[in-house]
Amino acid sequence: MDDFFKRVAPNLYSYRRRFWQSVDQTVQMFCIAGVISFALGLFLGVVLTVTKDDGIKPNRFIHLLINTVVNVFRSIPFIILLIFLIPMTRMIVGTAIGVTGAIIPLVFGTVPFFTRQVEAALAGVDEGKVEAARSMGSGTMGLIFRVYLHEAVPDLIRVTTITAISLIGLTTMAGAVGAGGIGSFAINYGQGQNHQDIVNVCVIILLVVVIILQTLGNFLAKRTTNRALFSKKH
Repeated sequence: MDDFFKRVAPNLYSYRRRFWQSVDQTVQMFCIAGVISFALGLFLGVVLTVTKDDGIKPNRFIHLLINTVVNVFRSIPFIILLIFLIPMTRMIVGTAIGVTGAIIPLVFGTVPFFTRQVEAALAGVDEGKVEAARSMGSGTMGLIFRVYLHEAVPDLIRVTTITAISLIGLTTMAGAVGAGGIGSFAINYGQGQNHQDIVNVCVIILLVVVIILQTLGNFLAKRTTNRALFSKKH
């Protein structure tokens, strides 16, 4: 195996330890920022759905506030957002570089996008089912968990997959400003030193990860869709 890598990617083999460190950094950024973004984005998407004028718990102030914040941060290109958040990142975590310094910008870059995706997924829930559950005495929390989230599971899986793939791209961009990871490795050791084999391998790895995420997301969405259809028939 070592001989194979020496022939196919000799420069990558020379920096193999640094390469595996970069892979580990990317995994950390993806997992930590992903979990936080999923929780916050799901929560904010639900709140936007619930508090809209024709929602189950209308609240114009909260809806307008969250809607405005989401729109503002969605309109800022991520590379600019990274620079803009440096003072806040340093104040909160004590550094603006490395994996630790990348988490906050990644969350700010991902949450608004995922919030809109969740809002769109929940908008597809049949309002007739919401009204039926309400007429049977379900409260706000019951409607959220038993109707909105339950009925939107396939769509939520799809939008989570889209967001996860987008987050992979953001982690590589974060590497361009000192966050580490595969993006930083490809720039510093690949493009910076004119080692094309390093760039090629980094691209292939990212492509494989995206394919795996998309395939898994499609599989889970299909399984939950079929299950929902089966439960309706019975």
